[in-house]
Amino acid sequence: MTDLNFQYPIFGPEIKCPHCREVIQALTLTDSYLCPRHGAFEADPNTKELVHLQSGRHWRLWKSKWYRQHTHPDGIRFEIHEALDRLYTDGYRATKVIIADRYYSLINSYLEKGNSWQGDQDSKIYRLYGLPVEFSPKSSDEPCWGIINFILEKEKGAPSRYPYFRLFE
Repeated sequence: MTDLNFQYPIFGPEIKCPHCREVIQALTLTDSYLCPRHGAFEADPNTKELVHLQSGRHWRLWKSKWYRQHTHPDGIRFEIHEALDRLYTDGYRATKVIIADRYYSLINSYLEKGNSWQGDQDSKIYRLYGLPVEFSPKSSDEPCWGIINFILEKEKGAPSRYPYFRLFE
């Protein structure tokens, strides 16, 4: 008797499309999923990534949520900007952005840089869209940071001014 799990890609018989979040079916005996709106995705069993075949975008799964793996600074900056906009429309304001350490070299040149108020030259203050930025621990210490891209710390209330308009300075 054949094990039915071997007939499907590594993520199982169905997944949520990373773009529209609709449930999409696997194509049996392949490593592919097909979304009627966004086309084909291929599951790579070696890297555990889902690749959108049309765009070449890579996605990884963490706790039932897909995270795009960025290769260009504008991609991660745009994703952060969208998340800030969603917070604002939900009645929250961001107080800090924690970005995955693996993106430091990709996004470093786009951050506003300053020194801490204590005058310590070694203590750099990074900002993005006017918000303080920290980088995550290494993914070897906290595995989630090998997949997720950033976390926004938030509090209830609208920002006193909407600083996130500075999208691509």
